[in-house]
Amino acid sequence: MRKPMKPSEVAKAKQRKLPSAVIAVFDELIAESWHDGEAVVGQNEAVKRIAERLKIPRQEVFDRDLLDVEEVYRKAGWKVEYDKPGYCETYEATFTFTKGRKR
Repeated sequence: MRKPMKPSEVAKAKQRKLPSAVIAVFDELIAESWHDGEAVVGQNEAVKRIAERLKIPRQEVFDRDLLDVEEVYRKAGWKVEYDKPGYCETYEATFTFTKGRKR
């Protein structure tokens, strides 16, 4: 009988699901936007690059949850915050990466 996944195993399971090209795109965007201890990655640029790299339509990036990288990066030691516009707001969604706590 299969045992249920533990909360500590979620990030690893998500990483197996994500194509390595997605991680590569986010790594590039983090490096390009790193300034004063943080990197702010725009969702639009991430979607564009992932779609180009995987040769898929933009909508498929969303349909396949390919932007769902927060837990993977948190497991790697990053503090990750995702911010998207609320009702009646009109700004671009972003991922903010900062160094996490040392363990």
